[in-house]
Formats: sequence, C-alpha cells, structure tokens
Amino acid sequence: MPLNHDAVGAKGEPGENSWTSKDAILYALGVGAGVDELQFTTENTQGVEQQVLPTMGVVLGVGGRGAWDALGEVNWTMLVHGEQAIELHQPIPVNGTARSVTEVVGVYDKGSGAVVATQTTSVDATTGDPLFTTRSAAFIRGEGGWGGDRGPSGSDRPTRPERAPDHVVKYQTAIDQALLYRLSGDRNPLHSDPSFAHAAGFDRPILHGLCTYGFTGRALLHTLCGSDPTRFRSMEARFSSPVFPGDELTISMWITGDGEAVFQTRRPGDVVVVDNGLCRFS
Repeated sequence: MPLNHDAVGAKGEPGENSWTSKDAILYALGVGAGVDELQFTTENTQGVEQQVLPTMGVVLGVGGRGAWDALGEVNWTMLVHGEQAIELHQPIPVNGTARSVTEVVGVYDKGSGAVVATQTTSVDATTGDPLFTTRSAAFIRGEGGWGGDRGPSGSDRPTRPERAPDHVVKYQTAIDQALLYRLSGDRNPLHSDPSFAHAAGFDRPILHGLCTYGFTGRALLHTLCGSDPTRFRSMEARFSSPVFPGDELTISMWITGDGEAVFQTRRPGDVVVVDNGLCRFS
C-alpha cells in the first residue's frame, strides 16, 4: 500500500520522555566527550556545574503514536535518515521530563522515493515552557513517482564559501563508539550486529547518524560558543554518507555572518558525511 500523501498536518499523541543526570552523562560519553569536558561528563567535579550537550534534544524529543501512523504502511527497511535540525529555546536541564508532539509537515515526491518531513515540539512537562524543536527528513526508497510536489530544492540549503575554513576540529571516534551511543536509545542492530549490517550491505556495523551529529555539535559548541550551551541556538544539516566506528571526523566551519556559520563533516578518504550544515549562535 502506498504512502498516504495527504498525511500532512497529522499530529501524534503527546509523548513524555524523562531523563536524569546519568542519562545526560551517558549521552555525552556516547558522542565522544571525555576528560576535557567534565561539565558534561561528570556531576560531582569540584567547582564545575553539570551541563547538558545541546544536541541531546534529538534523542529526548520523542512524540507519541499517531503522526507516522497517518502515513499508512511504511517499509522501514527502505527508510534513510536524510536531514536533522534542532532549535534550542533554553538550555536542556540536567534532569527533566519533556512532553513532545510530532507533526507531519511535508510529503514530497522525489521520483525514486518520497521524503517525509516531520517536526517535533517539546516542552517542559511540568511548567509547559518550550525546551526545543527538532525537525527531521526521511527518504523512503521506492515510494515516489505519484506526481506530487518535489518540495524544497537543494538551492535553498546553506553552502560553504569557496575559501579555507575559519575553524577545523578533528575528533577520533572509538571502535566501540556505537555500542556506547546505542545506550541513549537507538538499539537498531545495524549499529551493533555484524550479520545484520552485512545483510544491509555493509561489511561491518556503521555508526548512528545522530552520533556523528552529536560529535559535530560538540565541535560547534566548543569552537563557536565557547563551550557555553546558553549560546547555542540551532543546528541543521544533511546526512550524506555513513561513518564507521573508529573513523576520524573532521569538522570544518566557516563564519558567514554575525552569529551564523556553515559547517561540513568528513571521514577518512575526504568523504563528506554531514553536509549543508548551518549553526546559529550568540
């Protein structure tokens, strides 16, 4: 059964997701933070108050059922995470509960497949204050060709200037990075089971795209925001190639305006893995 192309506007039920200081530390370790980032990786360092990495919002903002159900039957084996964005409305607290609602905001015909765009709005479950908004786009192979709107074109995406980057940060991922990151919620065996990864066409498990996203977000936070989460406003990017645990990541940044920078992440072989990135900060 094909996708329901009229699902735009469908909203899911509110979903609640709680986290603790331990969860925040586990997420930070999962995206590579360590002994040089004790404000994110410990809760009891003298003179250091624990904080939360801004990109943790992408794993905390989980809406309830309903939005994706409105699309009909989805072949999840044909789905690829294409884009991810997060906008922070306040720093994420060390402990809390988010109430999140997901809405289908676009179903686009790309010919060989369909793109489903969703937006999730998360508020503090206790106070109702806005926490963060996440946006995601998923490409579903084989679901295109019905003659629908193709959606936003690539020309509206940020592009890197034709000059050397203003900042370059290199991070080494660990060979077991995916095994640690999966403890923050994504237990997809593609990232841990060699036989499953082989069946999917990879010679070994790949790193979660949102783990690479978190590594990239750390580089942006420390370089552009002076390691201060209150200065981190938003981050958006497109996933363009998989990363393998143990790869070194190179994050390049170009300042393009007051409080704005574009970025790109590469793995060995000069392969672009995160592209068309835009970060806003203060």
